Amino acid sequence: MTPDPTPPAGLAGAVDLSSLVQRAEQQRQGSARSGAAAQEGAPGTAGTPSGSTAGGAAPVDGDEQARAQQAAAGAEPIARLADAVVDGDEQTLQQFMQLSQFMPVLVEMHAKWSSEAQALSPVLARLVRAQRGRLVLIRVDLDANPSLGQQPQVLGIIGGRPLQLFAGNPPEEQITQLLSEIMQVAEQQGMRGFVEIEGEDAAADDDETAAAPEPELPPLHREAYEAVDRGDYEAGLAAFDKAIAQNPADDDARAGRAQVALLQRLHGKTLEEIRAAAADAPDDLDAQLDIADLDVSGGHVEDAFDRLLSRFPTLDADGKKRVRERLLDLFLVVGPADPRVAKARARLTNLLF
Repeated sequence: MTPDPTPPAGLAGAVDLSSLVQRAEQQRQGSARSGAAAQEGAPGTAGTPSGSTAGGAAPVDGDEQARAQQAAAGAEPIARLADAVVDGDEQTLQQFMQLSQFMPVLVEMHAKWSSEAQALSPVLARLVRAQRGRLVLIRVDLDANPSLGQQPQVLGIIGGRPLQLFAGNPPEEQITQLLSEIMQVAEQQGMRGFVEIEGEDAAADDDETAAAPEPELPPLHREAYEAVDRGDYEAGLAAFDKAIAQNPADDDARAGRAQVALLQRLHGKTLEEIRAAAADAPDDLDAQLDIADLDVSGGHVEDAFDRLLSRFPTLDADGKKRVRERLLDLFLVVGPADPRVAKARARLTNLLF
């Protein structure tokens, strides 16, 4: 297999929503069975799951079922939201899986280190708000939700099914056309639902209601992230090293450097190659360090930490040094406030002393 030239996309991959899809599908099937039993012989909305709501799914009957059918047909709002653009996490995605049974939902996976993602966010938010409740955007911060991957990208969810739409920051005309196509697909599938947006007229303004812009990055940080965006990891590391030399207390630069180092280590390697090497050579420390990197990049943080910490007592002095240094780097990637980091750090301390 030819190595993927863009390791973040090839290794972190699209966000894995499979478990959320399975849960949504189970709820949809349960609701559909309940709805069929309640209205056997009565006319209904073809292909519309009964009882699904934006906040969850439950069997409904009578007036509630009628309201659900009206919402699916676009006769009344499915839900009331403060804004068509919602900042969320994995739990939010699970909740909005249900909303996607009635109307299309977008998911923007963004990260502070990506200048392309930062430039895309206000444009995408404006285009979604312009749909006046016919489209909803969930914004997920990958730095705060490492279990969802590391690749900034935009996905669509229609009927509980996630679709990878694009990465990077394409021209606005291209995004507009794509959103139009998504709306057409939803219409063809009978999804005419919408949400009521509080203060909708104000929300439609381009700039006045846009989320407050992120604080401007320090010049060296921006230089580093721009280098990463173009695939120049050496330049990204050099910029962060310079930032740290100028300000040794710059924790953001240290975390950014650890992230770039992780991407550089995975560059040119495929998931299959890394896993095969680790399985074929369980005593090869390099192979085990690679798969720990892969696990962290894919959100399997505890697996990565346990793999290295379990091996630590059997290593010689040089091996222990390498594992300790790699763990400290991975702690920075995941974030010092993450409870999994605190647990692994305590375990490492016990092993050292």
